[in-house]
This record gives sequence, structure tokens and C-alpha cells, in this order.
Amino acid sequence: MTKLLSRQPVSQAMPKQEQSSSAEHESDKHRRGLSRGGFNSGSVEPNVNRRNSTPLKQGRTQAERTELSDQKMFEATVKLLVERGPENTRLTDVGIEAGYSRGLAGHRFGNKDRLFNFVVLRVGDIWLKQLKQVTELESGLAAIECAIEQHYQFCVDAPDYVYTFYTLWFESINTDSELSRTIQSIHQRRFQDVVNWILNDPSISNSAKREADSVAAQFSATVIGIIYYWLSNPDKLRETKRLHDGLALTMRRLIEG
Repeated sequence: MTKLLSRQPVSQAMPKQEQSSSAEHESDKHRRGLSRGGFNSGSVEPNVNRRNSTPLKQGRTQAERTELSDQKMFEATVKLLVERGPENTRLTDVGIEAGYSRGLAGHRFGNKDRLFNFVVLRVGDIWLKQLKQVTELESGLAAIECAIEQHYQFCVDAPDYVYTFYTLWFESINTDSELSRTIQSIHQRRFQDVVNWILNDPSISNSAKREADSVAAQFSATVIGIIYYWLSNPDKLRETKRLHDGLALTMRRLIEG
């Protein structure tokens, strides 16, 4: 499988791209790699000596140090998963790649399942923040269309995160693990979001609301199919965009009749 190259995180939702923007241009940008800023690691503003304007050293709190090390190990794990895959990503290598000791990841997480679970939860939190920003004032079909558009944009802007998230998703199938249970919870939350968007929109007919579960199931299954296609063809963003647009059209037909 072709591996993706961009590494930097996305700390906030990207603005909606105008429909006229070319997916071919995005594909070119995707191949070249994206330059994105990193997370705010929680560091505080330096204290300043007002007499001579010399910054005074101020250490981080334990919570800030923990968050910083978590973020570095998260980024290191994403990098290694993209380059090597889950089987060849080792706890010792994560610690070294993050700039710490060989044993830190093992001490912090205990095993790879817990490390991967941590990574999935962190990517999920990033995605949920973006999703909330584009859907919190919407309901019904409008919310679903915003979610679909943002999902495509997440593939464009944070391909390594998407690659990591869904690679671990597929790896968790048929396993009884903490990671598998987390994935099931995320899948159920996605399903329920669609159901709620439909049921809470007064403009949607009662007959359509009775089919809310079926519509949500169709939405969830199609997203997984689109992602599987994209993971296998990471350079084909134009076609991936068409698949997202096709899902939006399907949702409109199912809801509006």
C-alpha cells in the first residue's frame, strides 16, 4: 500500500472549501505534502524581569510535561505506522522517535494495543472538534452534507491521521481488545449522530424519520467503503471527492424521497 507523507497535526477545523476548488489541485498539494502547524503543547508564556527585560526560566508543570510527551509519542506513532504499519511499529521505537528513552512508551502504555487505542482516541478527538464546528448549528440533511464535506477535507488536510485511524480500525476487526471496543464505540457514535440529525429536524417527514436507522447504516457503510478505496488509491483525490459527493446525493434521495 502506498504510504502517505504529510506528518503535521491539524489543531482546528479547516474552513469549507468552495465547491469550485479543483480536486486535481488538492491532489497535487496532497502529493507534495502539506505544511501545517503543530499543537499548542501547553507551554506557558515566559516570565519577564521588568528591570532588564530578560526572560526568566519557568518550568512546565507535571501535567504540561505529560501532555507534551503524549503529543510527541502520538506524532511518533503516527509516523511509524505510516512508514511501517502496525505489525512493525514497536514500543521501543516510539520512545526513541519521540525523543525519549526506549522504555517510555512501554512504561506509559504497557503494550501496543493500549498505545494504538490512545492514538485512535486522539485522532478521534481531533476529528470530532472539526465535525462539531461544521455541524453544531445544523440538523437533518444539512448536517449530513457538512459532515461528508468535512470528512473529505480531513483526508486532504490530515492524510496521515486518516490513514492511521482507519488502518488501526481495519486491524481491530475480529479481535477482542481495548482498541476493538473503542472502534465499536466510535462507529456507534457516528451512526447515532446521523440518526439524531434526522430525528431532530422538523422539516424531515415522519416517513423518512422512520427510516433513520437505515439511512445511518447506509451512511456509515459508505464512508468505510470510500475510505478503503482512498487507502488503496491515495493519489486519486478527484475520484475520492466524487465518491463523497455521491454519498451526499444518496443521502438527499433517501431523506427527501
